[in-house]
Amino acid sequence: MRKIFEIINQNLSRLQFFKNKRSQSSVLPVITISREKRAGGRTIAYMVAKKLGRPWKVYDKEIIDEIAEKEKLEKKLIEEIDEKRLSAVDQLINDFFGKRYLSLTRYYKSLVKVISEIAHRGYAIIVGRGADYLIPHALKIRILGDMEHRINIATKYDKLSRQKAIEFLKKCDEERDEFIKNLYHHDPKKAHHYDLVIKTGPNLSLEDATDLIVRLAKKRFKL
Repeated sequence: MRKIFEIINQNLSRLQFFKNKRSQSSVLPVITISREKRAGGRTIAYMVAKKLGRPWKVYDKEIIDEIAEKEKLEKKLIEEIDEKRLSAVDQLINDFFGKRYLSLTRYYKSLVKVISEIAHRGYAIIVGRGADYLIPHALKIRILGDMEHRINIATKYDKLSRQKAIEFLKKCDEERDEFIKNLYHHDPKKAHHYDLVIKTGPNLSLEDATDLIVRLAKKRFKL
């Protein structure tokens, strides 16, 4: 867990370089990536971060979940921001959830705070966990995949039969959709939630998707 916390805190020192930019605006660039299983969303996130360079970092759902599940670590993360930033995080949460925030479980509250804090530190690519619904200024990306292409990847990567791969992908997609609907009360399949929807497969590679996102990010955030 210490290693994960150190990864997050690397942003603090690197972002000092961007002090002048921060003074011009209260928000820093963030990219969120929503994706179907085996559509390449996580891989694309890391490829985008590599092309954009430092101080960009990827936060995938496993890292976010692990942080949120460790109350002490989440508390330490939140405590390291100043009062103004903490107020901004709380305001973001209150604006989105309102009174409903009080009814969320302890885990969901920690998860939402972690995502909000990562967003306020900026230069982050957040994969999954519905971050696109929580961060108004983010560049919101949705990665879909050609179904046949996804099946082929699942049979190879997950070592499943074709039928098992289909069932696996369907279950994963349903679970992700259900998570978003339960927490954010939105349908992730609706395209208007995103700035860009990309369908990967034989006609559009992960490299192509990466280039599209990088180009749009540079334009949006004036990088």
